[in-house]
Amino acid sequence: MELTRRALIAAAVAATVQTETARAAVQQDVGSGRAPLPLKSEFHPIHLTYLDSGTMHPIANGARRAVGSYLENRSLHPRERFSLDETDKRVRERFAALINAASEEICLVQSTTAGEQLVVRALEIPANRGRIVTDTLHFSGSFYLYQELARRGMDVVWLRPRDGQRIDMRDIEEAVTKSTKLIALSLVSTFNGFQHDLKRVCEIAHANGAYVYADIIHAAGVVPVDVRASGVDFAACASYKWLMGDFGLGFLYVRADLLDKIQRPQYGYEQLDQFQTHVYPLDPPGSTIVDYTTTRDAPGYFAMGTTSSTCAVQLNYTLDLIRRIGVEAIQAHHRALLKRARTELLRIGYNCITPEEATSPLLTFVLKDARSLEPKFQAARVKIKIGKNHFRITPSVFNDFADIERLLEVLS
Repeated sequence: MELTRRALIAAAVAATVQTETARAAVQQDVGSGRAPLPLKSEFHPIHLTYLDSGTMHPIANGARRAVGSYLENRSLHPRERFSLDETDKRVRERFAALINAASEEICLVQSTTAGEQLVVRALEIPANRGRIVTDTLHFSGSFYLYQELARRGMDVVWLRPRDGQRIDMRDIEEAVTKSTKLIALSLVSTFNGFQHDLKRVCEIAHANGAYVYADIIHAAGVVPVDVRASGVDFAACASYKWLMGDFGLGFLYVRADLLDKIQRPQYGYEQLDQFQTHVYPLDPPGSTIVDYTTTRDAPGYFAMGTTSSTCAVQLNYTLDLIRRIGVEAIQAHHRALLKRARTELLRIGYNCITPEEATSPLLTFVLKDARSLEPKFQAARVKIKIGKNHFRITPSVFNDFADIERLLEVLS
């Protein structure tokens, strides 16, 4: 089917009504200081319709200013210096609050992948053998990791969606055995937005003596995440998507009571609590080169060296911005936008593979040779993620229904 000019005008009128309804829903807490949505003023003017925040989120104006101030001080400008240790501490605390963890359970890492690799090494995989259960809606970048572990002797079970959209809980129950060491999954799939029942997955794993690792890069900041309620053992995410940060800094969550049960996967000076050398002039004598103790928290096990200071400065601002908006308000905002997009694109005849009940900010459609659409999108100055045979729409806090209507016009 095709969208006629009349249909587009009618859709635009309907969108206006929907916009006001959605705005009223997300502005209910404005009087208490919450930021209203859509939040266009917080972002640099974007000279295109940007619906690809799930690939890389634009940087907030406040974060840009914070980084500018940091760089001035970094250049030895005669002003008050930043305390990077304090910034890192606040960032860990704010991220911990976002997912209902303790800050001692959070370690700064380079990326989601770095966090997942550290978990695998801490569990002494593949040396201890056993089974790993994962699925094909997990991050495709992790396919290499688990296929390589299978080659090195692990029994890796790959679960596939029965209906092309969802991983069936019955398949997880059947795959997990007493020999299972780890279930590795994406809480929200980067491919199609499917969301696992993480609490149920953890119940299945723990009943069989297994651990659960969750990639939460498409959940933290846009979907409520409660690591305490779910019982998940490990989780990781980078910051350049829904946390509105940048490349080179992410978070690893490790449940506090697991530290005595796992191996320290690496040794770095950021893990140290006390450190006394015995080799330099005026050092106290000692029988070793150095005496040291490590902190009894996640950084004490997983930290390595320096992380991105500019990204930490950004996150110090954006994590507070997300708190002020409220994750539930962000979720309601993108759900309203995606409901409009789903309804119209299904009516036109596109094949949606995002589960209808999904609460994530991703909407994916299968389309053979989807990249043939790229010239149309470039000409219309609309940006979405286009794969070989699918396209994905991921709106954020600065998008509105007018953006969705421009998308629909291109896809008509």
